[in-house]
Amino acid sequence: MSFFGFWSTLCLAFVTFFPTIGFTFSGIASQSSPAEKPLPWIGYTQLRTNLPGGRHANVKTMRAMMVRTDGTSARELLAQQIENENSWTQFAGWSPDGKRAIIGLGWQDPANAKWEEEHKTFRMEEGRWRLDSLLFDPLQKTVLNVTGIDRVSHYNGGLFFLPGTRQLGFTPLIKGISRPFVMDPDGKNKKDVSGSGGGFAYGYSASPDGTRLSYHENYQIYISHANGSSKKMVETGNPFNFGPLWSPDGKSLLFLSGKHGASNPFLVGSDGKGLRKVVDLGGYKSSMAFLDVFDFHEGSSDLPIWSLDSQSIFHTVQRGDRVELCQTTLAGNTTLLTKSEAGVLHYHPQTSPDGKHLVYGSKRLGVRQLFVMDLATKKEHQVTNLKIGEGAMWPHWQKEKPE
Repeated sequence: MSFFGFWSTLCLAFVTFFPTIGFTFSGIASQSSPAEKPLPWIGYTQLRTNLPGGRHANVKTMRAMMVRTDGTSARELLAQQIENENSWTQFAGWSPDGKRAIIGLGWQDPANAKWEEEHKTFRMEEGRWRLDSLLFDPLQKTVLNVTGIDRVSHYNGGLFFLPGTRQLGFTPLIKGISRPFVMDPDGKNKKDVSGSGGGFAYGYSASPDGTRLSYHENYQIYISHANGSSKKMVETGNPFNFGPLWSPDGKSLLFLSGKHGASNPFLVGSDGKGLRKVVDLGGYKSSMAFLDVFDFHEGSSDLPIWSLDSQSIFHTVQRGDRVELCQTTLAGNTTLLTKSEAGVLHYHPQTSPDGKHLVYGSKRLGVRQLFVMDLATKKEHQVTNLKIGEGAMWPHWQKEKPE
């Protein structure tokens, strides 16, 4: 079983020093002027990237963070939830109103981690792994482990809010099979919506009106009603299909299609028809290594995203030894947004709520930092200020500006 993409979307203390993991978080500590409305936050995950010992040695240093969009006021979230040196937190998203953060809380048995390194595969069994998805209100300092209530699995990722409803979606791992579920906002009434004949499913996405779902199951794209009924496979003719994402206007689905490690962005209508390729990624494998040591996994999925007006997509593309950031219209016209020096890699773009900016990661001079770009001027500024051996990954833009 392949777990490609499991770490692309997983999911309060001020900036602090962690003696057990041996590095400091180096965000700027200044605050916005009291007379000004505070800037929105960017949530992200910070970790060590070069510790010896393989994947788990670095993954267990993951800490959910948030920082203002100008790079100020960086802080760690939910430090008190970390039980021991083998557990971690990961920032995974925001509620639609921007008031609550979605945070993954993970743990792995170090003996199992050693076995995984030796066998170069995951063994995500109960008692060896645990992952929960938490909702955290940074202002009220309240936290709710919604996947831990009436628990259906030891491994629960992919939490999101179902638009137009009060329900939440998530993806538990049950008897080795990942399935889409929905539940009430208090974590109760969990229900499998994978439909009949459900296989290994991930990449759960809801239409803007909350009436339909899409996900990839056994690496084929499916569309269904929100309750799992009327499930339909999108016929692509390709063995690998991954990460479906509804357009903001609800008319189309964007996803990767092709072969594993050699796929490109495709579009299909909301009815599953009209399949076409949008752009060629130049051989980019659509994953970004987030460690500087050997990782038996394939890195973190680096997926295309929609513009706010649904008329273009943002994505990364291979250009020699560089990975550049691009914007491509639905007609197939591509604009290069970055022109980098040799060896620079960009990853994980996310649009701002007003569609005027992008936040994204960029590995420069050996360090993975976060940057924000003004799309009108193409000017960028650096948001994180990390050192060699540290990395910032998986940015998520706060949707609104809560008081």
